[in-house]
Amino acid sequence: VQLQASGGGSVQPGGSLRLSCAASGSIRRMNFMAWYRQAPGKERELVASITSGGSANYGDSVTGRFTISEINSDNSMSLQMNGLTPEDTAVYYCYVNVREFRTPGIATNYWGKGTQVTVSS
Repeated sequence: VQLQASGGGSVQPGGSLRLSCAASGSIRRMNFMAWYRQAPGKERELVASITSGGSANYGDSVTGRFTISEINSDNSMSLQMNGLTPEDTAVYYCYVNVREFRTPGIATNYWGKGTQVTVSS
């Protein structure tokens, strides 16, 4: 399974960015997709997650500002980030839990390569 993330960049405080993640490979079922982030010197933390059933979960610091989309039929999703602050500066990672055709009885986690989000004036 390969994850392709896009949409990172630099923005001024109060601005918006949209991250996208697309999963490809031998995916039998996408169980959930999520975004995590890691700022310098800090632990990786959950930003938002979405299940195949459409249940969304958000980290406390982004609730009300970020919105995760439902999982599309092509195993992609996006994260709309509004009201960005310097505290949102981090490397953002796409994370998925899938069942693959080759191992249908096992749920496997995959991490994508990070995409940098920088919020500064």
